[in-house]
Amino acid sequence: MTIRRFSATAFAAALLIPGLAACNDNGTAGAGASATPAASGSIAPSGTPAGDAKQALLDSTNAIRDGNFRFTMSGAGSTAEGQVHEPTQSAEMRMTIGDPSSDLMMKLDLVHYKPDSWVKLELGGKAAAGVPGLKNLNLGKYQHLDQTRIQGNRALGFDFDKVDPAGSAVLTQGITEVRQAGDGAYAGTVDVSKAAEAGSLDPAVITALGAQAQSVPFTAKVDPQGRLSELVLQIPAAGQSAAQDVKITYTDYGNAAAAQKPPAGQVVEAPAEFYNLFN
Repeated sequence: MTIRRFSATAFAAALLIPGLAACNDNGTAGAGASATPAASGSIAPSGTPAGDAKQALLDSTNAIRDGNFRFTMSGAGSTAEGQVHEPTQSAEMRMTIGDPSSDLMMKLDLVHYKPDSWVKLELGGKAAAGVPGLKNLNLGKYQHLDQTRIQGNRALGFDFDKVDPAGSAVLTQGITEVRQAGDGAYAGTVDVSKAAEAGSLDPAVITALGAQAQSVPFTAKVDPQGRLSELVLQIPAAGQSAAQDVKITYTDYGNAAAAQKPPAGQVVEAPAEFYNLFN
């Protein structure tokens, strides 16, 4: 099997990297749960109009823009978690892509402390030995990244003007139907056809969904302060991708810790082979 270079947006890097998906012979993913949202404009059992429910979800993402929270993301057998701390212009994301049974497993520990970024890369699986430039990748070390070489690369960079790794504000703007499903809980459908901008879904998956992309079921929860705490996209099977749930959570609003810069003794400059891997 030939290992392809990775190509992904920020969230796709954690969950839906095309190059990695092609190397996973298991083809497993969590089955997307079904949902039956109320028609647009209908009244939920609690008496909340659908329009008010959508506005509540739109408003629930406002606190994310303050840039002080912890988050998790999961889907397609991969996970990501970390924190954003805008007061110190720092962020950290730890990602695991695949698992030991996959042909290729990748772990990334990304640290951003403006104006610098570092990443520690670990590779596993039967196909790891076939990764281009493996011997020069400095596995297990924190690699200092040249900002001019990662500019615009959403897999390695971080934009403190767009602090949400999952782009939930963009996703909620695409809600097409919604109802309140309990205290602080919502369900409905969302048009993810433009969700590539959010960074939450691989554009190839959106394309494969076709017309289904316009009405993807979702559930959402907000905390007692009305802030988004959970968003689950129930992605149907499309193309070579099995049905899956993409789950995003937010916690510790206003209480996230600053990222920790890696110890100088564990830092090396990233070689050309590293940047080539993510081009």
